[in-house]
Amino acid sequence: MASLAELLQRQAVWRGAAADAGLPAAPTGFAALDAELPGGGWPAGSLAEVLCPDEGVGELQIVLPALAALTSAGRRIAWLAPPYLPYAPALRAAGVRLEGLTVVRAPGRRDALWAAEQALRAGTFHALLLWLPRASYAELRRLAVAAQDGPGFALAFRPPEAGRESSPAVLRLRLEAGDRRLAIRILKRRGRPLAAPLALPIERPAVVAGNADALGRAPLPAAPAPSARARACVA
Repeated sequence: MASLAELLQRQAVWRGAAADAGLPAAPTGFAALDAELPGGGWPAGSLAEVLCPDEGVGELQIVLPALAALTSAGRRIAWLAPPYLPYAPALRAAGVRLEGLTVVRAPGRRDALWAAEQALRAGTFHALLLWLPRASYAELRRLAVAAQDGPGFALAFRPPEAGRESSPAVLRLRLEAGDRRLAIRILKRRGRPLAAPLALPIERPAVVAGNADALGRAPLPAAPAPSARARACVA
């Protein structure tokens, strides 16, 4: 039987280093955060979760640099079931090319889950942002499996209460708002746990036409009710 030293020398065992360069990832744009994430960014081919106490605490600020880099490279990104209408001027000011953005509406939770799974399996998006207040472990597992063969990362925004539930996500972050700083607790990642929260300075964008948030506070127009055939497909 091979000894532990021999196994490690053959690199047959993953050692759990936080910033494993062998893991594909999309840099977040924040060096301090990248240094704590396996692969140095949002994990590609995986499902990650961001737990937010409230909307607008900075959850989009930590992902916009990655979205800007992806769309600048001609990659496509999707926002699925956002709570408010995306605000184009703020996105453009953050460097996101709007022609690479697809916004998907969903009449209900099951529709959102179905659409997310189809988008992930299609492999046409390099980032999928999903607002998912409620989901079972089995539902999240389906999304995680669908993301495995995709080229990009899937990021689900969920309430903090979801942190008490098990999740197949490879990365789970919890955000806590502060005075011009955002505290990020890494609840789950590949490798050693992070004991102390990570504090990131968040620069609020300049107000554009009375709204500085990438999610405008206008309600998202209601999606049309699915047809009988579509309802049968998601049942």
